[in-house]
Amino acid sequence: MFLDILIAMLWSMSPFGEAKVGIPYAILNDINIYLAFGLCFAANVLVFPIMSFFLNVVNRYFMKWRSYKKAAIFVGRRAKAGAGNNVKKYGFWGLMIFVLVPIPGTGVYAGTIAGYLFGLERKKAFLANTIGIFFSCLLVWLTTLFATGGFN
Repeated sequence: MFLDILIAMLWSMSPFGEAKVGIPYAILNDINIYLAFGLCFAANVLVFPIMSFFLNVVNRYFMKWRSYKKAAIFVGRRAKAGAGNNVKKYGFWGLMIFVLVPIPGTGVYAGTIAGYLFGLERKKAFLANTIGIFFSCLLVWLTTLFATGGFN
């Protein structure tokens, strides 16, 4: 059980699935539905401070190298294109709704990058990401429970 919880949390922190994969993984491996929601949500929220540190400290250091800079600009453009109109026009609310939609490419990773690129205040960006993550996790959690008959 501990290994399944750890894997679910790692999926929730992973840019390849976030809680959109972690929650179903946990529920399908018979982890308590409330524990699955809480731990996967918390693990997904932890991504914001890690990404913020990366963007503010590590990213600036690595921008000296051409190959890294090229890749960072590519990722930045993708995040800006995906969230651009919403965040630019609606700020906090746009970022929150962008992160809330549980489809690939709209999670906390892209939300953190978009908030950074559009110059949102860090506390507001964190709050927008956290609220968006919560509702995204809730949608995935409820969908998984209904699909698996987990409410019985």
